[in-house]
Amino acid sequence: MGYHWYDLVGNAGVAMIVGTYLLLQMGKVHAQTVAYSLANALGAGMVMLSLVFDFNLSAFIVECFWTAISIFGVVRAVHIGKG
Repeated sequence: MGYHWYDLVGNAGVAMIVGTYLLLQMGKVHAQTVAYSLANALGAGMVMLSLVFDFNLSAFIVECFWTAISIFGVVRAVHIGKG
């Protein structure tokens, strides 16, 4: 067991999700913006990529929902014009 490139990608994805949530709580970003939802979707996608190589069903299910909800947020933000 070693640290592989996909572990780095997954950890960066986790950092993106957690960092985005921290910025939300600090009032630096707003949840209804495209940027917030895109950052969450990208972070979840990065975690899912790492799971392709070291699979965990529970984590994969969470990330699928996280991505789907984030994509919904992007579509909603574009639709209501909150870039």
